[in-house]
Amino acid sequence: MTINQNMTVGAAAAAQPDTLAVFQKLGIDFCCGGKRPLAEALAEKQVSFEHFLELTESERSSRENRADAGPLVDFNQMSPAVLSAYIEDTHHDYLRMVLPQISELMLAVLRAHGKNHREVFEVYRLYGALRADLEQHLIKEEKLLFPGMANTASQAAEVAGLASDIVGEHEAAGAVLDKLRELTNDFTPPADACLTFRKAYSLMEALEQDLHQHIHLENNILLRGLAK
Repeated sequence: MTINQNMTVGAAAAAQPDTLAVFQKLGIDFCCGGKRPLAEALAEKQVSFEHFLELTESERSSRENRADAGPLVDFNQMSPAVLSAYIEDTHHDYLRMVLPQISELMLAVLRAHGKNHREVFEVYRLYGALRADLEQHLIKEEKLLFPGMANTASQAAEVAGLASDIVGEHEAAGAVLDKLRELTNDFTPPADACLTFRKAYSLMEALEQDLHQHIHLENNILLRGLAK
């Protein structure tokens, strides 16, 4: 699908997956901030629409020239049931694996480094809140939202309400991730960090990247037109 500057950021991300890497490099939120006009987001970064198209084309060419690059999946062509299953198998399973792993690492970091790095107390608190919110969020999607989308049109109002709740929870998670990135200096461990400290921040950054893709698939494709 052709991108135009009258689109929203989320619509551009959904239309052309190669824009995701460009948005990340430019620091443009394409998941929770997907409702912003593309032209406005680019202007804020002092990037012209023409240059944005050039960056996207460069990203596409670079991807196609990589020996290990496979074809891009067109998530727009997936039915809600198939896309929901993909999200569960890919992103929900990943979260259930990594969330407790980071918690265990951060507890060890807090005990070993909290005295000299007081910000770790707040990082630990915020991450714990994020984990709790995400764990209930996954269940809400799997038990309520995804099955509801597969049922009859008579449940449309209920599904729309759930979709709005889900998008609101995505935005809350995004705000916590932004705060964690700020507190950790972009997930950069201090000079005296041990291997556990470095691994914890590395996994937290990987979690953020996965959540961006996860939320993009839901906000900009699966729930497109449903959430208020």
